[in-house]
Amino acid sequence: MEINDETQEKSIFDMNIENQEIQHVEIVQPDKKEESSSTEKQIEQTPHTPRKRKVVVVETNTPAKRNAKYQTTQNTNNNNNHNNTQRRNNPRNSNYTNSNKEFTNNESGDKYDKVLNDPNAPRLNINDLTNMNIQRIKDKAEDMKLNLENLSSMKKQDIIFCILKTHVERDGVIFASGVLEILPEGYGFLRSVNYNYLSGPDDIYISPSQIRLFSLKTGDTVSGQIRPPKEGEKYFALLRVEHVNGETPDAAQNRILFDNLTPLHPQVKFNLSGTPETRSLTTRMIDLFAPIGKGQRAVIVSPPRAGKTTILQTIANAISTNHPEVYLIILLIDERPEEVTEMQRSVKGEVVSSTFDEPSSRHVQVAEMVLEKAKRLVEHKKDVVILLDSITRLARAYNQVVPTSGKILSGGVDSNALHKPKRFFGAARNIEEGGSLTIIATGLVETGSKMDEVIFEEFKGTGNMELHLDRRLAEKRVFPALNIKKSGTRKEELLLSEKELTKLWILRKVLFNMDDIALVEFLIEKMKKTKDNEEFIDSMNQ
Repeated sequence: MEINDETQEKSIFDMNIENQEIQHVEIVQPDKKEESSSTEKQIEQTPHTPRKRKVVVVETNTPAKRNAKYQTTQNTNNNNNHNNTQRRNNPRNSNYTNSNKEFTNNESGDKYDKVLNDPNAPRLNINDLTNMNIQRIKDKAEDMKLNLENLSSMKKQDIIFCILKTHVERDGVIFASGVLEILPEGYGFLRSVNYNYLSGPDDIYISPSQIRLFSLKTGDTVSGQIRPPKEGEKYFALLRVEHVNGETPDAAQNRILFDNLTPLHPQVKFNLSGTPETRSLTTRMIDLFAPIGKGQRAVIVSPPRAGKTTILQTIANAISTNHPEVYLIILLIDERPEEVTEMQRSVKGEVVSSTFDEPSSRHVQVAEMVLEKAKRLVEHKKDVVILLDSITRLARAYNQVVPTSGKILSGGVDSNALHKPKRFFGAARNIEEGGSLTIIATGLVETGSKMDEVIFEEFKGTGNMELHLDRRLAEKRVFPALNIKKSGTRKEELLLSEKELTKLWILRKVLFNMDDIALVEFLIEKMKKTKDNEEFIDSMNQ
């Protein structure tokens, strides 16, 4: 059907067409006369126009009319619902339908649908692959007889992606779990802690409909079945949500938001020296002079080379051994790669890192993902401990990332740069409704940088526990290099027994007039003669 320019000003919806509706309008070139179709009704107008329009009309209450209401656009390369980096053009376009909170493919008779219902189908977990080192991944690829060119030069994530695609082609089923990161466009991806929450080709896509249905948030640990990418898609997609933060999906919908929970002072003490393998001088001194409770907001104030990393490892091992119910996260910001490897091999916990050779934006992204994950676990009434090394370097990263406000403090610190590091540190709290978030962060001093001094002064009064390290003790090789006089915990009477509290006050009065180095040497000598702190306190009466 052709429409002249003379009728272009007239709305096409004003035409009186009985029992007919316009489905779409398509612009065509005027060089050839278009042949009329026997299946389409046409409306003829005056035929002398340089531009012509073809109007396709569908009769009312026909099957085509009824299906047009629920028709969704198809995925193309320009409208890809598995896009990890670019903006999604149509967020409502999804490959999933909701049926009893299970998501399946829209395409009937899909090969993967049949495989899911086969209990004998081979099963593979992506997390088992990501936990392997690169050599074991290559060996598995060779065992599966994958025809990969340049296998030796491929990245670990790319090899895993090829293994997964081959597994599906051989009628296998895939399971996966990861930490959800929701992008501004509304959809999200499951990131792996093994890659420090970096985006990669083996990330799992989650549609906006799934996020809304299960009330998912950034930081949720989601697990379930996944399906391979279809034509025009890039990423594996979550097919069925089975667990959220280790619980059923229904539990995630009934949780209370972290910001609505009631914070309290720490009331339950971490017993760092509770077992013989963790009963060192460091843990005994911390338990006595600066006890740490569930929900503590602690700062380890340390000059360079004073042993702060060793103390963090000691605290981490003590918590994981004596309190296995606690979820432990070690967050290393702007650290050396060899220290990351050492921490991964010496500590039983989740180690997340962003080394000094990565940009500041990467430091910020890692820190925010760890914080959101911890908040989601606390919402499920779990106890979480974050060991951060260091809060000073995290504040430096935020200072480079945040937009400048024009108000610069001494040392080159922007006035808005410390808001988000304070929000990170201030998230530590004991929750009245159940659960707790403990943050033990290191703060650098005596580095020769004015910026570090300004950052430390800003965080000095925000914590409720401080543990000071002394460089003079470290240079004299007296460890632990603790400054007992400056170290302490607010509201320590809530963590210590009445007997311990009375003896501690007497001991502090006796040690007050002693030199810092002589004081620590005296304590080390006396503590070595006793088995534990209880015996040490009893020996004070003699």
